[in-house]
Amino acid sequence: MKVGLIGTGMVARTYADAIASSKVVALGPVYSRNPLNRDAFLASHPALDGSPAFDVDQIANDHSVDFAIVITPPDARLEIVETLARAGKPILMEKPVERTLENATHLVELCEDLGVPLGIVLQHRARPVVAELNARRDQLGPLLSVEVDVPWWRPQEYYDQPGRGTYARDGGGVLITQAIHTMDLMVSLTGPVRDVTAMCATTGAHNMEAEDFVVAGLSFENGAFGKLFATTAGFPGSGETISLHCRDGSARLEAGILRLDYRDGTSETVGRATSSGAGADPMAFTSDWHRAMIEDFAEAIREGRPPLVPGRAALEVHRLIAAIEKAGETGKRVTLERV
Repeated sequence: MKVGLIGTGMVARTYADAIASSKVVALGPVYSRNPLNRDAFLASHPALDGSPAFDVDQIANDHSVDFAIVITPPDARLEIVETLARAGKPILMEKPVERTLENATHLVELCEDLGVPLGIVLQHRARPVVAELNARRDQLGPLLSVEVDVPWWRPQEYYDQPGRGTYARDGGGVLITQAIHTMDLMVSLTGPVRDVTAMCATTGAHNMEAEDFVVAGLSFENGAFGKLFATTAGFPGSGETISLHCRDGSARLEAGILRLDYRDGTSETVGRATSSGAGADPMAFTSDWHRAMIEDFAEAIREGRPPLVPGRAALEVHRLIAAIEKAGETGKRVTLERV
């Protein structure tokens, strides 16, 4: 299947690697608001045999393009999604959906109303160990408590780039840009959060508008409780972890490794260590999970089924982020908004 690529920023090389290693998709037209960036991207990936697009309409109306991949900053999404959706072009979009829960809900409902498939690249769900955990989940029994840690690091140079860590372009800081992956994976494993308490702050490690440090208490709809810690001020940065403590055992996900400890004294470890961009280089991670998301979306279109992460499912983590931000701002316990 042929894909059109919209956006040629920092993460574009990961998508290029993912497409290059795929036997399911091939690159078609590429568009960027900056033609020099578009041409530089095409020149640096000649084996992909992509072609220049001069506007979004060209991709939207190209019948040889099976779907579009949108990887622009969040503040550039609305007009692009509207153009593609009204042309009936399926859309696979880089996280987050948009900068706010309200804007994200609007984009999701726009695609739903027009019957256009929308998938969101929250690629941590595509890790092989997640499938292993889901296969063993019933053996652990009911969920009791959850621990989530995202102790990442970003140097000041990262936030010196125009728009980074601002509400106008990114929609926030560590929550919506970095921790969103782990939080989305958590919610897919635990079920929805009911309400939260939180402290959100900007440490002395960074000069930036939004938060780089968050601690939150979580109360889940299924009766479990949890805690979330997320930062980009944790030098030198280490891999994120999700721990699920259940009646009959516990599961700990750390990057690509899953450890299961059962109450009967047995344990097992599966997977292999991987990097997820926790340190100074935000692109130090494999493109395998992106390839899995792209190929799943292509197959979902062929089969007429939802993709791994439909737009509607991605709203769950946006609900959680919005509630944590509000709790941090007000100092009060906040119930998640319904969408």
